[in-house]
Amino acid sequence: MASMLAAEGFKTRVIDFRNKRTDILRILKRLDPLLVGFSVIYQYYINQFIDLVSFLRKEGINCHFTAGGHYASLKYEELFKFIPLLNSIVRFEGEYTISELAVSIQNGEDWKRIDGIAYKDKDKIVTNPLRAFEKDLDKFPFPQRSPLRTYAFEMKFATIIAGRGCTNDCSFCNTKQFYNHIRGPVKRIRRAEMVVKEIETLYHKQNCSVFLFLDDDFPLNPIHGDEWINRFCNELERTGLNEKIIWKINCRPDEVDEKRFSYMKKYGLFNVFLGIEDGTNEGLKKLSKHLTVETSIEAIRILKRLKIGFDFGFMLFQPNTTFKSLNDNLDFLKEICGDGYAPVTFLKMMPYYETRIEKELLQEGRLKMSSGRRDYDFLDERMDKYYEYISDCFKEWLRYTDGLENTANWAGNYLSVYIHYFDKLPDVMKYQRKIRNAIAESNLFLINAMKELAVIFESKQYMKDNSQIIDKYREKIKSNHDHYRKEIINTTGKLLSFAIEQQIRAII
Repeated sequence: MASMLAAEGFKTRVIDFRNKRTDILRILKRLDPLLVGFSVIYQYYINQFIDLVSFLRKEGINCHFTAGGHYASLKYEELFKFIPLLNSIVRFEGEYTISELAVSIQNGEDWKRIDGIAYKDKDKIVTNPLRAFEKDLDKFPFPQRSPLRTYAFEMKFATIIAGRGCTNDCSFCNTKQFYNHIRGPVKRIRRAEMVVKEIETLYHKQNCSVFLFLDDDFPLNPIHGDEWINRFCNELERTGLNEKIIWKINCRPDEVDEKRFSYMKKYGLFNVFLGIEDGTNEGLKKLSKHLTVETSIEAIRILKRLKIGFDFGFMLFQPNTTFKSLNDNLDFLKEICGDGYAPVTFLKMMPYYETRIEKELLQEGRLKMSSGRRDYDFLDERMDKYYEYISDCFKEWLRYTDGLENTANWAGNYLSVYIHYFDKLPDVMKYQRKIRNAIAESNLFLINAMKELAVIFESKQYMKDNSQIIDKYREKIKSNHDHYRKEIINTTGKLLSFAIEQQIRAII
């Protein structure tokens, strides 16, 4: 949207809403904007947006406020209720709508006639006709970008997309609902040549060499065969980028094919995010994943054989989680992560708006709502207590920026980049083994601790000894977190020192 506005002659600035609100206010007062847009993608940030908008209005920012994103598009009436100080909401894809809105405001024209927006007229909410999706995504200019950050070894990275939409219909996801509101294809793919052209531009103009594809589902769908990926890789080779860049994709486990991924690796594929979500066939069926556990395991085996890194999405806690399903899923995590190839990660499934999970919980009378946030209790009160305890004990481990999981991923980034671009010297392989051993030990500790704690909570033993036993686990978790995190950081530091030494030697 920033690049579309720039094409109309507007100057734009992208600000992270997580900045201090006083810093955001200072920037806006200096810029004196015509229009401020708020990207309300997930409902779980709604309170922060309510607070920020109210603060800015109170402090004298009186320009046009609009909002957009998945949540704003699908639940616009709810958003107006929570943030009545908004002037408008841009629904669904906003490139053309935001440009027309800015031009209309600048020229003093009636912006309320614009397709694709909703607005309040006294106590009534008016929704204008929706704007058709742009079928050809390559008509949009390349995105304007903030200064690129480093990924590893001072190598810069950028996010990028090959297409929009998803043809899958998982019960916990609202992506298809978002794209189903407007007639037309639910998935549109850019031309491979244009994707490479954007990569080439970033490589030459911003010295970017690491590319993270953010597609909900990278174009590997068997329906299209290998045509897109072949064109993409051929274009990388034609431009000489195949030996200069690396890239990561998101996909389903059933799209991982050894021949195809071996081919992609030769052209820079170094990491894959897998949407696994559940480690039981019963759970996968409930989620409408149309997968089996063996499919996920085989996909991971292929990636490991090809020495391609992976991380994954996994919803260990779901509305119908029982202590048995929990243990089965922990066994699955042990199977795929017990060797330290990737750190263990998991989440609680949240009932996003307009999903089948949300509707099921609503029908069952279990959906909890507060300021737009949707949640639920488990069917077993003991599971509620267990989840509350696990979330608190492992929050630093799994959620903090400098926690063990992120530290392990950070170390993995450095290993991946070094091994791809530089010689696989014995010292580097030694550091890789030490890091993976530390991750493996930490994974096994986490899984075993959670299994032991599951027994304690299922039996209500924690209620019988004045919580002394779970207090000891809390201390043990903290101690192990600090130990493994320190070991990973120290070993990665040695890898960095070794790399710098080798670089100096090469120069000499």
